Amino acid sequence: MSSIQNEEKKLPQLITHYKEIIELLGEDSGREGLLDTPMRVAKAMQFLTKGYNEDPEEILRKALFKEDYRQMVIVKDIDFYSLCEHHMLPFWGKAHVAYIPNGYITGLSKIPRVVDVFARRLQVQERMTTEIKKCIQKTLNPLGVMVVLEAQHMCMQMRGVQKQNSVTTTSDFTGVFNQAKTREEFISLIQK
Repeated sequence: MSSIQNEEKKLPQLITHYKEIIELLGEDSGREGLLDTPMRVAKAMQFLTKGYNEDPEEILRKALFKEDYRQMVIVKDIDFYSLCEHHMLPFWGKAHVAYIPNGYITGLSKIPRVVDVFARRLQVQERMTTEIKKCIQKTLNPLGVMVVLEAQHMCMQMRGVQKQNSVTTTSDFTGVFNQAKTREEFISLIQK
């Protein structure tokens, strides 16, 4: 069964559950403005979590090219949107990804696609940072990978501590990025 067929099969159940949630919150799910809401929310959640049905390693392998380039490759300011697994509220921001090839490069558009695969799951920013790094390291086997995510979290802004201007930064790295000089070069390049 394809992932699309699987999603279509699950849709009626999701719609039923969202209708029940609306009613448990004290609303009338039969009210005109809410009639199609369970379906819209169900479809939105399927879209926002479609990363579970995608293989990030396969995305990188589809555009793997032999190349004798051993300098830093950076894709920065990659917009991403995700859902916090603790509250299912959005968090969003920018990803900055670098790798130093070791005989192979990948198509530049594949790096943002990998970020999206991991973002389109119930997530925590820390794990997402590491998952992106591990995927690129495992698939490309570069001399090193570094990932920095900067994000704002609705779970901190609209509930709980309610700090609207806070930004969370996470980073993870492998290989030559263990050297402070290489990390500093990356940081200086993404700040320009």
